[in-house]
Amino acid sequence: MRAVRSGLLTTLTWVLVLLFFFPIGWMVITSFKTEAGAAAIPPTLLSEFTLDNYAAVFDRGMGAYLTNSFISSISSTLIVLLLAIPCAYGLSIRPIKKVTDVLFFFISTRFLPVAASIIPLYFILLALGLLDNITALSWLYVAINLPIAIWMMRSFFTEVPVEIIEAAQIDGAKLSVELFRVVLPIVMPGIAAVALICFIFSWNEYFLASILTTDTARTVPPFLASFVDGRGQFLAVLSAASTVAVLPVVAAGWLAQKQLVRGLAMGAVK
Repeated sequence: MRAVRSGLLTTLTWVLVLLFFFPIGWMVITSFKTEAGAAAIPPTLLSEFTLDNYAAVFDRGMGAYLTNSFISSISSTLIVLLLAIPCAYGLSIRPIKKVTDVLFFFISTRFLPVAASIIPLYFILLALGLLDNITALSWLYVAINLPIAIWMMRSFFTEVPVEIIEAAQIDGAKLSVELFRVVLPIVMPGIAAVALICFIFSWNEYFLASILTTDTARTVPPFLASFVDGRGQFLAVLSAASTVAVLPVVAAGWLAQKQLVRGLAMGAVK
C-alpha cells in the first residue's frame, strides 16, 4: 500500500507539473510559428518554423524596454536589500520595544491598493517633473517591496543561533563586523531568496509602469500589451515577446535555485 500511495503521489505530481508548465511550453512553441499557424484551428504543434517573430519584436524596440526593466528591477532590489537588512537585523537581534507594532506598521503599508493611490502619485510626479522617469519608477518599486523584504529578512535573522552572535560580541566584534562578517554569511540563502522575489515583483509590475510612463521609462509588461490592438491579437509575435520577457526571471531562478530553496527553508514561509 505504501508503494501504491507513493506511485500515485508521484503521478499526481507530474500531472500537476505538466498542467502548470503546458501554457508556458505552448507559448514558446507558438513563438516559432507564423501568424497563420498560431491562429490555426485546430491548433498544430509546429507547422512552420520561423525566427521572424523575434526579429519583429526587437524591431519594435524591445531592447530599450528590456533595459528599462533591468535598470528598475535591479536598482530597486539592491536598494531594498540595503534598507531591509539593517532594519530586519535590528528588529530581530537587538531588543526593540513593541516590535509587533513596528512590523504591523510595515506590512500595513501594503493594505492600500495601488489603484487607490495612483491619482496622488501621478500629480506628485507631475509636479516634480518625474513622470516617465526610470528613477522615480525604481523608488516606487522600493516602496512596494520593502515591507515584504523586512518581514522575510527578520524571519531569516531569527533563525541565527544567539550563541554565535554572543560569541562574536565577547570577542570584541563591532556591530558592523557582527552583521557583515558573522550573521550575513549565515543568512545568505535568505538574502538570495528575498532578492529574487523582489526582482520578480519589480520585473512583472504592470500597473504603475503603464500609467506613470509613456516611452522613455516604459518597461516590458506595458510593451507586451501593445501587441493587442484594434487589428486583433498577434499571437505569434506576442508569444515571442513574452518568451523573451520571461527568460531573465527563469535564468535568475535557475542560477539561484539552491540558495532559494535553502532560503525559503530557513523560515520565510512559516
